[in-house]
Amino acid sequence: MNTNIAVVSYKSDWPHQFNKEKQAILAHLSKANVAALHHIGSTSVPQLCAKPIVDMLLEVNDLDKLDIESEKLRDLGYEIMGEFGIAGRRYFRKGIASRTHHLHAFLAGSDGVKRHLAFRDYLINLRFG
Repeated sequence: MNTNIAVVSYKSDWPHQFNKEKQAILAHLSKANVAALHHIGSTSVPQLCAKPIVDMLLEVNDLDKLDIESEKLRDLGYEIMGEFGIAGRRYFRKGIASRTHHLHAFLAGSDGVKRHLAFRDYLINLRFG
């Protein structure tokens, strides 16, 4: 497995990649459990060089319900990683030979959500504030 991390110039299709994947995820998960799905990480910051992996933040109302539905994400090509070192998170990654997406799921409004959104917004404000 290649452990090198590539940082590339901003790609204008990253928002499109996020929106396409967002629609697929929302079509597979219970609408009653999904509170929001956000584009986060370096690919969400316009004109910022980034690792070419689209990071997403899923806010859910019930992690146990998400756990039950996780197989639906496997059908989309996601590997189910559990908490993967962060309590209260569910982590999924897509792409075996070449990773394309990371999906981090937390309870809606939790500290994990606030931290990820605050960091994204901080980077955007640094670039454009």
